[in-house]
Amino acid sequence: MLNSLIPTELANLSWVIIVLALWSIVWKGLALWKAARRGEKYWFVALLVINLVGLLEMLYIFVITPWIDSRKGKKAEQNPV
Repeated sequence: MLNSLIPTELANLSWVIIVLALWSIVWKGLALWKAARRGEKYWFVALLVINLVGLLEMLYIFVITPWIDSRKGKKAEQNPV
C-alpha cells in the first residue's frame, strides 16, 4: 500500500539524498576536527557554514592544509630561532 503512494523515482531520489548527506557529514566532521585542532577559526566557521557536499572539506584537508604547512616550513627555514 505504501509503495503505491510513493513513485519509484522519488524513492530512488531519497536514497541519493541520504547517501549524499552521510557523505557530507563524514567529510564535514573530519575537516571541522582538523581545523579546530589547528586553531584555524576562520576555516572552522567557513567549513561549518558552507555546504558543498564535502567538496570544500576535501579541498581543505588535502590541498589547503598541506599548502599552509609547506609555507610554515619555508618561513621557519628562512628565520631560524
